[in-house]
Amino acid sequence: MGRRRLTVLAGPTAVGKGALAAEIRAHYSEIWISVSVTTRPPRPGEIHGIHYRFVDDDTFDQLIADGEMLEWAVVHQRARYGTRREPVEEALRQEKLALLEIDLQGARQVRQTMPDAFFVFLKPPSWDELTRRLAGRGTETEGEQARRLETAVQELAAESEFDAVVVNSEVPAAAQELVALMRNTSQATPFA
Repeated sequence: MGRRRLTVLAGPTAVGKGALAAEIRAHYSEIWISVSVTTRPPRPGEIHGIHYRFVDDDTFDQLIADGEMLEWAVVHQRARYGTRREPVEEALRQEKLALLEIDLQGARQVRQTMPDAFFVFLKPPSWDELTRRLAGRGTETEGEQARRLETAVQELAAESEFDAVVVNSEVPAAAQELVALMRNTSQATPFA
């Protein structure tokens, strides 16, 4: 069966998936982190190729048509996000511990194509904290925030679909917990 080296991290909007990925990128160099492709514009401080690969709709369409996407979805009824297949497969060929930081729809797609992956749900410490984080970003309009919170209710209900749950009360602690899970899981067979 081999070791599980691919971890899929998903959770609701504003739970801190990006902050967690940045913490892991900065402090755990043995973890390879996929860079998602998106059609949304960059937020302040986001860098193409590090946080996301920002593309236009035509480029995204071409990636899909060419079969280059491992998963993709329209998120929050707006922009498309996805993961290119080849970089993930290359990281796994090199036996790296690989992390996909994606949305719930994408996690469900990856489960269909890579069922032996390890699926981790990132959960907020509370609903109030989740809404505070979303509002605190200051990057979405009130209408967009309402759309994202509506989606978050559905995403939170999917927690039981995952192999493990990490509560993101504090980013460094959550990153440490996630990396420990990844290391431990990679040592076991998929059905251990």
